[in-house]
Amino acid sequence: MKHLTTLLLLLTTFAAFSQGLPKAEIQNLQGQTLDAASLKNDGHPMIVSFWATWCKPCISELNAFHDYYIDLVEETDVKVLAISIDDPRTMSKVAPFVAGQAWEYSVYLDPNSNLRRAMGVNNVPHTFLLDGDGKIVWQANKYVPGEEEELAHKVEALAAGQPIE
Repeated sequence: MKHLTTLLLLLTTFAAFSQGLPKAEIQNLQGQTLDAASLKNDGHPMIVSFWATWCKPCISELNAFHDYYIDLVEETDVKVLAISIDDPRTMSKVAPFVAGQAWEYSVYLDPNSNLRRAMGVNNVPHTFLLDGDGKIVWQANKYVPGEEEELAHKVEALAAGQPIE
């Protein structure tokens, strides 16, 4: 019975955010609060990547994907939301850290872990791919070098109206 209850809870949670980002307060790098559910991409694919300044695989993933990102934006209008899960003690390091990177992503802070909890993120890196309707169609909760190419192909397929595997 305990397993059934857990399964139902997980399915309910997934159904709640399969239609876009859930309602959850996050902040931009200037400290302004906004609702994650308001972040959309006008019918184009969107990548949501949970990361932290102390997470080496997260940084590797975001750096590696950036090589594809510039071309993908031109081809598909994809948007990447990099959501930092740094806690209040390290949150002040996020903006200077991002300024030192070549990233052209939209970077947000999840200071109270509202979005992280709402999306069931337990560890980082954790990356979601949303289709143009805001439905989560793929996710990975680790980074293996080379996955950025696979993700780029999935974005191209979505933008072309093809199903992804």
